[in-house]
Amino acid sequence: PRSALACDNRPTPIMNDPLAVLISFVYVFLALGIAEGLRRGLKLDLEFTRKFVHIAVGMWAWGTAALFQNKWMAIITPAIFVVLNSVSYRYGLFLAMESRNKSNLGTIFFPIAFIVVLLLFWEHNKAFFVASLMPMTWGDAFAAIIGKRFGRHRYRLVGSTRSVEGSLTMLLLSFVATAAALLVFGVAAWLPISLVVALEATGIEALSPYGLDNLLVPAISAAALTLLG
Repeated sequence: PRSALACDNRPTPIMNDPLAVLISFVYVFLALGIAEGLRRGLKLDLEFTRKFVHIAVGMWAWGTAALFQNKWMAIITPAIFVVLNSVSYRYGLFLAMESRNKSNLGTIFFPIAFIVVLLLFWEHNKAFFVASLMPMTWGDAFAAIIGKRFGRHRYRLVGSTRSVEGSLTMLLLSFVATAAALLVFGVAAWLPISLVVALEATGIEALSPYGLDNLLVPAISAAALTLLG
């Protein structure tokens, strides 16, 4: 129902698109620079710096919704980073965001997912655009951190090993981050929508090998939001 989705209460862009593109590049490269500084200066583990970049890039969904007017201008930065991340995957261009597991293509999949959900929701519901990326941004990032450090109860599905502790973290953070996005945009039915999205995102994350969760979690989140809307 239209009243439940609050489709029209979108933030008004506050600047022109070329400047927004410039700011988006500065933002992403700043995140990469900070991550590389942490890796080199503080000798932090690659998994930590990867998740730092992961969260920072995912949170740019908010900046995209706030700053851009035209969707085709908004996809310029993630589209270029599909290419740059592919080069980095092959040649180690941005070490701070690369996985030691070369079968993990998550850094390439995430900007692709960003583009897809942007094109899907931009014209009519920016709330769902931002919300669909939040389970991947916060839930998946902290699920990996908590699961690796505190996971004691392991399980294996479709060739992927997960922990109960990590999956519970995924569920909780996905719910909180999705709910926050929907609340900020004034979506009335935020509670049941956030719960369903979190449950589905947690399930698909547990089943996704080879970094495919970076593509499938936003996809299933977008699908859930579409159906619930």
